[in-house]
Amino acid sequence: MADYIKELRALVGHRPLILNTSAGALLNDKKQLLLQERTGNDDWCFPGGFMEFGETLFDTCKREFKEDSGMDVEPIKLLKTFDNDIYTYPNGDQTQLITNLFLVKKVGGHLLDHVTEETSALKYFDLDNLPHFFNKQSQKMAEVVIEYVNNK
Repeated sequence: MADYIKELRALVGHRPLILNTSAGALLNDKKQLLLQERTGNDDWCFPGGFMEFGETLFDTCKREFKEDSGMDVEPIKLLKTFDNDIYTYPNGDQTQLITNLFLVKKVGGHLLDHVTEETSALKYFDLDNLPHFFNKQSQKMAEVVIEYVNNK
């Protein structure tokens, strides 16, 4: 996907882009939330990422979760769609991320035990003791998960 975004940037320059993403919220038996520490900035986020051309939102969630965490998941419920967050990259490029946050269940695989290009660590967190998030959207996503757990 990075190549796709690079190709878009080559065509549109620094104009703002609207990009679709999917992310997964995985809770363990203790109702702890799995989060991904992003390589390069030590901030945390939900496993997920950009949709590829021709892919469904469910497929994006499953593929990105596997890439980021090593685990196979199945989306079981759309928790919320976030569509009003603009992120500015260090080079000034802006994107409006339309992110679909799914509650997911583990169906296979295991947590990565090594650093990758995008993941430096994975950890389950208590919902009342969450780390610093990568962006405002990730914080909003955590609030939705907390609300879901509290109302369940």
